[in-house]
Amino acid sequence: MHKAGFVNIIGNPNVGKSTLMNAFVGERLSIITSKAQTTRHRILGIVNGDDFQIVFSDTPGIIKPAYEMQEAMMHFVKSAFEDADVLVYMVEIGEQALKDEAFFKKIEHSKIPVLLLLNKIDTSNQEQLETQIGYWKEKLPNAEIYPISAINNFHVPEVFARILELLPESPPFYPKDQLTDKPERFFVNEIIREKILVNYKKEIPYSVEIETEEFIEDDNIIRIRAVIMVERDTQKGIIIGHKGEALKRVGIQARADLEKFFDKQIHLETYVKVNKDWRSNAKQLRRFGYDNR
Repeated sequence: MHKAGFVNIIGNPNVGKSTLMNAFVGERLSIITSKAQTTRHRILGIVNGDDFQIVFSDTPGIIKPAYEMQEAMMHFVKSAFEDADVLVYMVEIGEQALKDEAFFKKIEHSKIPVLLLLNKIDTSNQEQLETQIGYWKEKLPNAEIYPISAINNFHVPEVFARILELLPESPPFYPKDQLTDKPERFFVNEIIREKILVNYKKEIPYSVEIETEEFIEDDNIIRIRAVIMVERDTQKGIIIGHKGEALKRVGIQARADLEKFFDKQIHLETYVKVNKDWRSNAKQLRRFGYDNR
């Protein structure tokens, strides 16, 4: 008997979805920062055993979209409802509901198993935890509730075991040696974008998109040329910084992470270009992989 299925992780921004998927997969596929909207795409992480394959799906945090790119991000979340065999709804201590009521209704009336993971319990006390469990039992009686700490791997193995029990019998959907559905260039883009999220403030990180123009792999080295897209000239100046110091810092940090990710020496060149109002341009969004309608 072989089991296989899609396990899709949804929730508000910053509740720990990416941390959880990385813990399940055992690899750092999703970038993680303390800023909202770190995850922009739907990213698959595939876990294989002799008699199972679990396709985990990390999704953008649920928000009320303000522009075209955020609309596309919410389409990724919507698609996660459509093909799930198990739905993982992640909340944190003190949270009351999803930021979009329509998505919450979908969870409420879900015909598939729902696991509600109450994350970051390491930041709470026993009384808070019991109150929250009581609240969610009333709010979502169809869900199984697990208090966890994704960052500390607390109760994560128990959740994994329960997911495995809930999976349907099925042959694998992907080759058994495959780890994700994304190409190598996607992870280059994401690692550089993570460094921009960490190093810049206010609107800058949200106005940035990365495009890897060149990825050449030799035996001992990978040569990468990537373009950092911004929406305005003023943003370009901020990204580059005084005498190019800010951009240099991003490059050094990104190269270090890329070498860990690919386990090879990396030669990384980064450039900054203005791509005016790309977040509201349907053609540009398709180019960057956001249009999944």
